[in-house]
Amino acid sequence: MTTTAFTLQTPEEIDRVREILQDADLFPDTARMAYLGLIDPPRGAGRDPEYQVDRRFRVSVLNEGVSTDVVVSVTHARVLSAVVLDTAVDGEFPVLEEEFEVVEAVLAENEQWLEILARRGLPVEQVRVAPLSAGVFEYPEEKGRRILRGLAFQQFHDADSAWAHPIDGLVAYVDVTNRVVDQILDLADVPVPQEHGNYTDPELTGPLRTTQKPIEITQPEGPSFTVTDGNHVEWEKWSLDVGFDMREGLVLRNIAFTDGERTRTILDRAAIAEMVVPYGDPSPVRSWQNYFDTGEYLVGQWANSLELGCDCLGDITYLSPWIADNRGALRQITNGICMHEEDASILAKHSDLWSGVAYTRRNRRLVISFFTTVGNYDYGFYWYLYLDGTIEFEAKATGVVFTSALPEGPTDFASELAPGLGAPFHQHLFSARLDFALDDGACRVEEEEAVRLPFSETNPRGNAFSRRRTVLATEQQAARDSAQERGRAWVVTSTEHRNRLGHPVGYKLHPEGLPTLLAAEDSSIHRRATFASKSLWVTQYHEDEKYPTGDHPNQHAGGAGIPAWIAQDRPLDGTDLVVWHSFGLTHFPRVEDWPIMPVDRVGFKLRPEGFFDRSPVLDVPAPASGHCAAGGADGAGDAGETGGSCH
Repeated sequence: MTTTAFTLQTPEEIDRVREILQDADLFPDTARMAYLGLIDPPRGAGRDPEYQVDRRFRVSVLNEGVSTDVVVSVTHARVLSAVVLDTAVDGEFPVLEEEFEVVEAVLAENEQWLEILARRGLPVEQVRVAPLSAGVFEYPEEKGRRILRGLAFQQFHDADSAWAHPIDGLVAYVDVTNRVVDQILDLADVPVPQEHGNYTDPELTGPLRTTQKPIEITQPEGPSFTVTDGNHVEWEKWSLDVGFDMREGLVLRNIAFTDGERTRTILDRAAIAEMVVPYGDPSPVRSWQNYFDTGEYLVGQWANSLELGCDCLGDITYLSPWIADNRGALRQITNGICMHEEDASILAKHSDLWSGVAYTRRNRRLVISFFTTVGNYDYGFYWYLYLDGTIEFEAKATGVVFTSALPEGPTDFASELAPGLGAPFHQHLFSARLDFALDDGACRVEEEEAVRLPFSETNPRGNAFSRRRTVLATEQQAARDSAQERGRAWVVTSTEHRNRLGHPVGYKLHPEGLPTLLAAEDSSIHRRATFASKSLWVTQYHEDEKYPTGDHPNQHAGGAGIPAWIAQDRPLDGTDLVVWHSFGLTHFPRVEDWPIMPVDRVGFKLRPEGFFDRSPVLDVPAPASGHCAAGGADGAGDAGETGGSCH
């Protein structure tokens, strides 16, 4: 297969990376790959016909306790760099799949653990232990060692949902490299909730509904988009390259819109670069709970193989990316990426009393998505492109909430879901990395707010209001909170290109304005997830500044990534810049979230703000005949429309 700068990584390339590492004695049989991913080509390479493709891969190699960060060029068949990490300072590589089983296996042979289970009357064969990232706390002996913490659950039979039966008052700390137990906190013999949570059991479901009539979504002529070179997508006036990474999951590159004779770049790259799930229960059993699902667990490698009619409905086009497993072997995620177009309600509508024109146009959107399962939670990552140039992202959270035992009912830090069963309060916080390149040029960011004006000589009736825009000129000035009561939004504008009215072309970021990180500023999680404490950050673009938590958040004490970058307070105005938008859900679990959680949604929107010279959808045709009948004499066109009816 011929590869370009932006095609998906191929199985041949993955095999070649492994061979190059083996030839360089960097990947013996004892080694494991914690990560393998294609390095982005230089910014703007997709628009540079002179760019010489160099397919470079970054590989995290773990071998007998030594962590080596390697860069390999497949194009030139050589190792470009190999850096051994000081993991006590630099952080650990992500959690390996095979380490998931180590915690439970090591504990099952530990005498103290077995004695605790026996005292509590729990058969060891019924005890499941969740392998949970350790964070960084007051345990200096854990520095430089790969630690996981384990919370236990009872599973009464193979099909039983163990999340219904948390074994509370008990937590174990395990060194997964040396396969030893560091310590076990046995704080209280809390009764294990007994009511099952098996959400497919007829005892809970009752008779299934018979009221739903079929919904058939068909496109007899096929979808309106095309896919070439394996991952280059063109739909309506949009064009982009769909990428996939085992850490970030979906990565969209070279997002552009055709405007007349020009193809105009909007974003060089867009991805969800990190997500963290911090828990708010201060008890010693759970006060350490926080999971960086992207940086510690790699959401991309846990992408689901999607099923037509279940996960995606309609005329679906799938992409099946290749990744490497921990031994460097090939693994394909069949149907890992889902693409389809769907109706998106009304695009524009007006019934004009003076001209008699009745105008209706329907909207569509292109949907590019994947779903991933990380432990108990499942997340959908959905990118939407609309006919009018709007870009939207939506995260969908579902699955099973992380449970605790609440024998005395709800607390200030946990909800009650079922008799004796609770779920701690927590957040799901995401970081979108948006590499803006409006019309291929440098940009600036302005903060926009609505302004209420007082009575004055120029506002005698008090009805006036206005807006204020403030340039965020440096990286520290650009660390901003949302403020929905002020209508706060952020406008990215070109410093090089203007529209026909003489104003800078731009796009506006509309946040949802939900709470950011709620943990105290001096806490460990705040130091490690500083990105989640503000809604907006803006940094100069630099190739090696890719993740908001730094390269290796697992067991990193914090301060890497965005905090380190903005400490330089580099100028932003008129530069290649990256907008980082933090957003998320604050989850106070409900009774209705048990035993399986209906989808909750959160996201953001990017809308053109002077990017076009006029509405970009004037050429969208009227709805097809048979669905929308015009009331004009010939029933054919907008100019003669005097009324109409949609069926």
